[in-house]
Amino acid sequence: MSPSDPALDRSALSFTGVSAVRGGRVIWSQATFEVPAGAVVAVIGANGAGKTTLLQMVLGLVPVASGSLKVFGRDPGVDNTSIGFVPQHYAATVGEAIRADDAVLLGLTGNSWRPGRASAAQRQRVREALTAVDAQAFATKRLSMLSGGQRQRVAIAEALVAEPRMLILDEPLASLDLRSQREIAVLLARLHRELSVTIVLVAHDINPLLPILDSAIYLLDGHPHYAPIDSVVDDELLTHLYGTPIRVAHTAAGELYMRSVL
Repeated sequence: MSPSDPALDRSALSFTGVSAVRGGRVIWSQATFEVPAGAVVAVIGANGAGKTTLLQMVLGLVPVASGSLKVFGRDPGVDNTSIGFVPQHYAATVGEAIRADDAVLLGLTGNSWRPGRASAAQRQRVREALTAVDAQAFATKRLSMLSGGQRQRVAIAEALVAEPRMLILDEPLASLDLRSQREIAVLLARLHRELSVTIVLVAHDINPLLPILDSAIYLLDGHPHYAPIDSVVDDELLTHLYGTPIRVAHTAAGELYMRSVL
C-alpha cells in the first residue's frame, strides 16, 4: 500500500444516524460522525456500553439496525480484506500448538490453509509481515512457547499480512506487562507511520496509548461520539463516561495521563 493510494483520501468510517440493536435491545443509537482515513482512534466507554458491538458492526458481523454505515465508502462486510482484525484472545482463536509463521499464513489463506501447501509468494509475505513487527526471531516457535507480547506481535502480523487499509484491535494491551504495553504502543505508532494504515482499537486503559492517539469514539449515555483526543481527555467527560472520579494530570515531561480518584 502506498501513501499515494487514492483510497487513503476517503473516510475510513462514516456513520449517519446509526443504531445498534442486539437481542431486541437498543445498545446505542444516533451515531453520526466520520473517521478520516489514516486516523489512530480509541473506542472507549464503560463495560457494556457497546464497544465490541461497534467493532463487530464495522466488520459486518452485526447488522446496522438503522441509519447508514460505510467502511471506506462501502457497506460493512463487503470488503473485509481491507481490514486486519486482532481479537482480544488471539491465541485461543488459532490454537496454542500452531507455529507463529503458520498462524500468520492464516491471514492470507484462512480456512483453505493446509500444512505445506503455501506458495513461495505467500511464504515471502509471511516473512515480511513478521519482520514488520520484529517477530522473525520466533517465527518457527509454537504460540504456546511465546510471551504475551510476542503473541500480540504475531497477531498483528497476521492482521497485516494481507496488506489492509485498516487495523482493528480489541484490547491489544490486555494482560500485558508494562514493558510489553509500551513496546506494542511503539510498534503501532511505527506501523501507522510507515504504512499510513488507519488504526481503530478498543481499550479500557488508554494511558499507554495516549502518545499515538489522535482521536476517540466514546460511548456516552447510549450514543457514540467522535472527537479529537485532546477534547476527550477531560476530567468531567471521563468521570461521566466511566461513572467514577477521573483526573487528568501531566507528567514532568508534559505528557497526559488519566488516574482515578479515591
